[in-house]
Amino acid sequence: MQRVVIPELLDSDAGTPEEVRTALRDLRLINRCFGGTSTTASLLRRIAEKTGKRELSVLDVGAGPGESALAAADELARAGIKVHITLMDRAATHLPRNGIPAIVGDALELPFCGGSFDVVTSCLFVHHLEPAQIVQHMGEALRVCRVAAVINDLNRSAAHVALVYAGLPLFRSRITWHDAPASVRRAYTPAELREILERTGAARLDITAHYLFRIGAIAWKAPYD
Repeated sequence: MQRVVIPELLDSDAGTPEEVRTALRDLRLINRCFGGTSTTASLLRRIAEKTGKRELSVLDVGAGPGESALAAADELARAGIKVHITLMDRAATHLPRNGIPAIVGDALELPFCGGSFDVVTSCLFVHHLEPAQIVQHMGEALRVCRVAAVINDLNRSAAHVALVYAGLPLFRSRITWHDAPASVRRAYTPAELREILERTGAARLDITAHYLFRIGAIAWKAPYD
């Protein structure tokens, strides 16, 4: 199945404020029930286990409401791993207003000094980028992190597109009805993502398959045993 770039409505907030809010609520449901939270939690747990760290500072890029990272932090807290989340998005209207540290910024030019966070993550963000932009973003993520940069995204396949269309009645927003299948069509396969990430200068890449057609990638800043 060839990758097809279809502009997504939420990228440009192409809807009324209420339609955008409804689409963001749909996104929370997608991450809670369809692999977003579990994939992020699995990747962060792997980093904690490999490094022996029981406390991680995490910048979540393209965060929107931050559902995946915040819920993953809650899950890891129950395992005794404390995760401190900072959210970043291009649009202030996408970020929550609940006291969680949040900043508006550009994923291709992260507004932080080198080594500001243990981990830089993203969820359902990288498929919005073209390969050269992924290399640029991950270069920035590796600069800003101390340990690793993490990707949680979709695995493109015909079966995944079919599953998305079957699940559309679960969602309330016309934006989601358009963007959900468009996201899968413009996503990358594990092999494509590995080829792109090999250009970032990461010391090591771990790419894994996760629940309901999710890809997890850890780009390590330094090698580990």
